[in-house]
Amino acid sequence: MSLTWLWVSLFSSCQSAKIFFSLVLVASCLDVAHGKISSPPSKQAKRGNDYMNHHFRNVYCVGRNYRLHAEELGNAVPSSPMIFSKPTHALVQANGKEIFLPNDQGEIHYEAEVVIHLSRSYKKGIQVAEIVDQMALGIDFTLRDIQSQLKAKGHPWLLAKGFPSSAVITDLHPFPGIDTCHNTHFSLQINGQQVQLGNMSDMLFDLQTIIDFCGVHLGLGEGDLIFTGTPAGVGKVNDGDHLQLLWGEKIWGDCVVRLG
Repeated sequence: MSLTWLWVSLFSSCQSAKIFFSLVLVASCLDVAHGKISSPPSKQAKRGNDYMNHHFRNVYCVGRNYRLHAEELGNAVPSSPMIFSKPTHALVQANGKEIFLPNDQGEIHYEAEVVIHLSRSYKKGIQVAEIVDQMALGIDFTLRDIQSQLKAKGHPWLLAKGFPSSAVITDLHPFPGIDTCHNTHFSLQINGQQVQLGNMSDMLFDLQTIIDFCGVHLGLGEGDLIFTGTPAGVGKVNDGDHLQLLWGEKIWGDCVVRLG
């Protein structure tokens, strides 16, 4: 082989390599743009306040769904489900760690609830067992003073309900069916003392009614969560309180409140 031909071959190989690696780079960029390759998680995504929000789509909540709770706050009992929502970044896991809540906006109240997780989109006639695949226990933290001010003005409750860490949930568990739910109490303990005790059989609007109402008026889909309402016994949380959520006798999750 002549020296000239050797140089030509080397040059061609280099050019081919450049083209090859350029094509690989372009393909990789396209994959990232279309979500086929995930970028490294940011530090922000690891914050507790963003608990699994990439798995959950909407967070709906039912207000005044237990008669005694409505009465303890001096509210009228609704004739149809009263629905409000929280942003997904309000979610935080009840995994034994501290959660941080604001201390400059008046009293914060706890409201323990059963939370259901939906596995598919809503369509008319769908039954609870067909759309609910998992459940959890949760706490709907509420800025009570702010909520009272908003209610007096006829304004939405979002500022009182949607702040960071205002939607605490335990790990999800397989949905056991309505009969089991009606035969099992759920409760909230603070510093070892029971403050709330509820049973889903006491709800003003049962799961089927809630799902149908939300499905028709709002639409429901896979990954949606519904906080189904809180029983009587809500009250103020204090800095350092240890909260435990129980399904029957089993502790499903807990957290420590830090105000600041």
